Amino acid sequence: MTSPDPMLPGTPDQAPDPAPAAVTGPVTKVLVANRGEIAVRIVRAARDHGIASVAVYSDSDRDALHVRMADEAFALGGESAKETYLDARKLIDTALRAGADAVHPGYGFLSENASFARAVTAAGLTWIGPPPGAIESLGDKVSARHLAARAGAPLVAGTADPVADADEVVAFADEHGLPVAIKAAFGGGGRGLKVAREREDIPELFASAVREAEAAFGRGECFVERYLDKPRHVETQVLADAHGGAVVVSTRDCSLQRRHQKLVEEAPAPFLTPEQDAELRRASLAIVAEAGYVGAGTVEFLVATDGTLAFLEVNTRLQVEHPVTEEVSGLDLVVEQFRIARGEPLGYDHVSTRGHSIEFRINGEDPRAGFLPRAGRLTRFSLPSGPGVRVDTGIDPRAAAGDGVEISQNFDSLLAKLIVTGRNREQALRRAARALGEFQVEGLPTVLDFHRAVVRHPDFAPAAGASSFAVHTRWIETDFDATGLPASGALEAAEGPAAHRETIVVEVAGKRVEVSIPVDTLNAQLTRVGHELSRAGVATGAAVARAYRSTTHRGGRGGRGGKAKAVGSSANPNALLTPMQGTIVKINVAEGDHVEEGELVAVLEAMKMEQPLTAHRAGTISGLTAKQGDTTTTGSVLCEIVD
Repeated sequence: MTSPDPMLPGTPDQAPDPAPAAVTGPVTKVLVANRGEIAVRIVRAARDHGIASVAVYSDSDRDALHVRMADEAFALGGESAKETYLDARKLIDTALRAGADAVHPGYGFLSENASFARAVTAAGLTWIGPPPGAIESLGDKVSARHLAARAGAPLVAGTADPVADADEVVAFADEHGLPVAIKAAFGGGGRGLKVAREREDIPELFASAVREAEAAFGRGECFVERYLDKPRHVETQVLADAHGGAVVVSTRDCSLQRRHQKLVEEAPAPFLTPEQDAELRRASLAIVAEAGYVGAGTVEFLVATDGTLAFLEVNTRLQVEHPVTEEVSGLDLVVEQFRIARGEPLGYDHVSTRGHSIEFRINGEDPRAGFLPRAGRLTRFSLPSGPGVRVDTGIDPRAAAGDGVEISQNFDSLLAKLIVTGRNREQALRRAARALGEFQVEGLPTVLDFHRAVVRHPDFAPAAGASSFAVHTRWIETDFDATGLPASGALEAAEGPAAHRETIVVEVAGKRVEVSIPVDTLNAQLTRVGHELSRAGVATGAAVARAYRSTTHRGGRGGRGGKAKAVGSSANPNALLTPMQGTIVKINVAEGDHVEEGELVAVLEAMKMEQPLTAHRAGTISGLTAKQGDTTTTGSVLCEIVD
């Protein structure tokens, strides 16, 4: 018997699926269990396909684009991911309340949670994704390795099962050599992945991987693999129906990464030999067949410097980078997901591709500060256009130009995806340079300047006729010099309480509706209505008597723990400053401790990633008032390190 999933409190124990049988059903009204650009993407596909859409939102997302675009929207009540988009019970209850018959999870959050998929189908809803059994066998990266071995896919050395502690990681490193990769067994997207290059670093890196995995995926189990230095990251986009049909739509290259998270992706994967391309497709379809997979998925591989292929993992969901495959194939992958979930056959076993497409993730990060994520308020968000240019975003540029758009530290740093397509890679790169120049963002640092530099860098954009390029998964950390990028400028962290709001309960066509709006807006509207009614000879009090208010005071952002006290400024050479807004998840020192330069002082979590804070000088810890669970702002003084 399996234990209840932590995301589904109170879920009864149940045996795993005897076989990953497909579950299909009606898809006429879909609840989108996600936020941001992917929620907007799904809403648009639903409208194109004649399907009604239901959005959900956290408190900070109440005015987001996906909320306004969907046919209906429901508040989840809360700020953090755990309170909202990771609360399976809230999501399912909302779907039933809205009369939806299907749930699309997007990517991230609960998209690869087998218990959530089971709970969705148990509630009588159609799950737009692979069957829970396939999610389980492939989402657990240890069992995925076993499955890939049965399918004859190429593999690197790794542990057969999750490791119990850091000592087992050390033993693996002693047997197979360094570096080793400590990886979340139930995660992906670079979260819960740490690379140990020194034996003495393993205990802290193992603990960090477990914390990150628990925070992002609700489970902290990790396994270990031999880490390949300077590999390329390539993958295949697969589709499989409930009738045994399966196809590889295209390959992709996703080698440009920082912190093992992708920044640039392209399709088809360039600079592969015909033999490598054929093996990627063969192994992918064999894995899909072995898993009994149904739906859209991605099979990921590494390509070693000697050209050897190694299976990495399967993502049992839609990928962030799916648009590049859509651009070269002409398929709408979200619509294909809808069709497959309804039980329709694919109707094809081969996809012809045309041209070349490159996606640039526009993240709120500072490349000159190690790509640290930044929260804040967008004040300008001007998008490029023209031939071959597509932008997927969850941000309304008009809102940014008006009152601004708040980017919360509770979620990841992705602001938009710029997808540029040309008849070949060279034309796509030229168009990308133009489109990146047109893309303007103000209010917080972004990776735009990195992208503008990389499309002209000879390692990524070699001369026409080249048979390879020099980028690899750690190229940004080892080969790219970010100091030459333009300075991001002073960052004004969003501080102070959010706007005071009031909730008015009204009746619309007999249905009780709560309307939450800023007090200033409410007062202005009531004043205007009062003047109009007075002119019409109607008493203002009688006009508003059918509405009543419940005042809600919304304080600072985040809502988790206290705030770390700022006790100095950047002018103080003793001060250890926090580089971003986030939550302190570990304090590694105590008041009065002596530390050496580079020694770990604390760990800060922001936008679903951990950032170690190390001593900038040797000395004694002084003025340490922060504790685990505190939230802190950019530039706050964590402590002083005095001689």
